[in-house]
Amino acid sequence: MDNNQPTAAAPAQSQSHAGGNYFSSTRVAFIAMFATLAGVLYILNFSMPFAFPSFLEFKLSDIPILIGSFTLGPAAGAIITVVEILLKLVVKGTSTMFVGELSDLVTSCAFAVTAGLIYSKHRSFKGALVAMAIGTVTEVTVAILFNWLVLVPFYIEFFFGGNWAPLIGMMTPLFPSCTQDTFYNFYLWASVLPFNLLRCLVAILVTLPIYKRISRLINGVNHKIYGKQNGDEKTATKVNIVAISVDVAVILLLTLFALLRYFVF
Repeated sequence: MDNNQPTAAAPAQSQSHAGGNYFSSTRVAFIAMFATLAGVLYILNFSMPFAFPSFLEFKLSDIPILIGSFTLGPAAGAIITVVEILLKLVVKGTSTMFVGELSDLVTSCAFAVTAGLIYSKHRSFKGALVAMAIGTVTEVTVAILFNWLVLVPFYIEFFFGGNWAPLIGMMTPLFPSCTQDTFYNFYLWASVLPFNLLRCLVAILVTLPIYKRISRLINGVNHKIYGKQNGDEKTATKVNIVAISVDVAVILLLTLFALLRYFVF
């Protein structure tokens, strides 16, 4: 594969569409599609107790987020991440007072949005590799810091009343010598670090072979629709406004339902 080959058949055209019609009706439709897929995969999280503590749940939803961030831009990647979490909150609610979901939001954005932002400036296969590598380092770093400074202290204080025993009990099946003094050594470096590296690696291995084809598909659909509408800018603008309004309304409704599920139902 040519390292200097662009990721879309007509990158300059793609960029122009991204500037003038970044949230066109076709882009909104693809964002909704990726967000729905990410939401389903997020709901289907699973643990791997043979390799990591059972409360670390592996999620494949990083795949559509990364693909969306590469093909539609980093802002789209952030929107997909927010919508997938809202979908999960509506369907399953939260068992962590939203802190677990906040962690997933932060780490997914650190990975996919960072990678998408770098790739948007260097649209080549080499640029994609560099973007994914930097995104991985960013995600792992953020995950370690967030677990160390936010998640563990929150769980200890608000879920276990300052008692470390329950959390340590979840670690001892894999790490029998884990104690309060050694907890962070086992948790951060033997669990969080390899767990998040694996998350990123799986997303990268799936994304690399297909993101160019999806990008061409999106650009082709966008060109067919907006190429025909070049003589009718008012119609195109109205369509975009309607699409964006529907997208915003859906996000607001999902947020409302998620809050109602937690505080009312």
